[in-house]
Amino acid sequence: MINDEVYTSDVTDIKVAMHIAIVGSGSGAFASAIKMVELGARVTMIEGAKVVSGSCVNTGCVPSKILIRAAQLAHQQRDNPFKGLKNSHPQVNRSLISQQQTALVDELRDTKYISILESNPAITLLKGYARFENENTLLIKKPDGSEKELRADRILIATGATPIIPPINGLADTPYWTSTEALFAEELPESLLVIGSSVIALEIAQAYHRLGCSVTILARHTLLYAEEPLLGERLTECFEREGIQVLNNTQASSVSYDGKFFSLDTNEGVLSADRLLIATGRHANTAQLGLENVGVAIQKNGAVIVNDKMETSTAHIYAVGDCSNMPQYVYVAAAAGTKAGVNIMGGDARLDLSTMPAVIFTDPQVATVGLTETQAVNAGFEVISRVLDMENVPRALVNFETDGFIKLVADKPTGKILGAQILAHEGGELIQSATLAIRNNMTVDDLAGQLFPYLTMVKGLKLCAQTFSKDIKELSCCAG
Repeated sequence: MINDEVYTSDVTDIKVAMHIAIVGSGSGAFASAIKMVELGARVTMIEGAKVVSGSCVNTGCVPSKILIRAAQLAHQQRDNPFKGLKNSHPQVNRSLISQQQTALVDELRDTKYISILESNPAITLLKGYARFENENTLLIKKPDGSEKELRADRILIATGATPIIPPINGLADTPYWTSTEALFAEELPESLLVIGSSVIALEIAQAYHRLGCSVTILARHTLLYAEEPLLGERLTECFEREGIQVLNNTQASSVSYDGKFFSLDTNEGVLSADRLLIATGRHANTAQLGLENVGVAIQKNGAVIVNDKMETSTAHIYAVGDCSNMPQYVYVAAAAGTKAGVNIMGGDARLDLSTMPAVIFTDPQVATVGLTETQAVNAGFEVISRVLDMENVPRALVNFETDGFIKLVADKPTGKILGAQILAHEGGELIQSATLAIRNNMTVDDLAGQLFPYLTMVKGLKLCAQTFSKDIKELSCCAG
């Protein structure tokens, strides 16, 4: 229900449904609201932004994957690996791509979010910005400037995150892009500088390069610095072969804009481009919530600290999604929202992130799950690992796409698989099999003994597992 109606309830009156307030309206918020309504609650959702549904649909997963796919097709027209297929110069209309992104975003927002509000009378949307007065009371500042108190039995924080803007001299006075502007830009610049070296920076950088833009990436350390080192090293090689310039250990000390070009003073000299993208991470949207009024503990970056039940340090207040200290993935937010809904209603559901898969949609894709070799060693395991280059995977060979590798990390005494790191074309389609293997305590021998269809990319997992005990170069092409 979309209006200004506000519910209050007396928690001691068992005839009145429990009233839950949710601050935010993204995937975690909706997953939690749906679950709590199923369990008999009434929910008021508070959202200050113009639209509901959070970053994934509006400014993240959906529009970025459309852009990435369009760029991939443009790249394949320009440079395909088959001698019998003539390359051609793609005709790119950035404005039409942007319109297509916006259209699907609007459609998904309507069908997956707004329709739920319209069809579910137990969920009320209240537009405005919320601030805690006490553990059970929020003060809502509405769009017209008026304020309203909202009391609830339980409160869920699901306010998401926004881009971090680094303190570079002069940056604030320039029309720099964040990921939002880059994703929906109507025009394709001739050149783009990207400050950042992780997920968002790399996905957008490669997409713009493939659409026809000259791209330079400035990495404070190296690409994917926090991941398995081989991932960043090999992805850098792939980017550079494709024509993307990667400047490692490079930082900008100042930025200026003359109305046409950005100029960056860096330790690698002065760099210039038509556009500048800042993609250095995201911080939690918690600064204006008044968390200090209710004693909710946060990290230095503002993220709300929660346990595996999504409980904060203050009773009856919960948090999910990118505003918390959980990994910033929409499927984590949604899963956490559902489990938080159970717990808010008196249940005991816990979120296990030990086998959380993650994918970066570059090409080749980066896909990971479980422990890296370093993490496993630090956790006290006696580790054994193997790396299989994709040139040993028959499907990669016939696709003429042999960039990348598969790495498996295992416990040496038992052979139990502890982690997998993959860099491969369509690597995201491989990682769930590795996730299931780890989740079910499989050993490398167990995985090596499984039947995998031939020819599939996922068979690379079996081949990598076989390298723990065999030289696969001495096996026939489909040997078990």
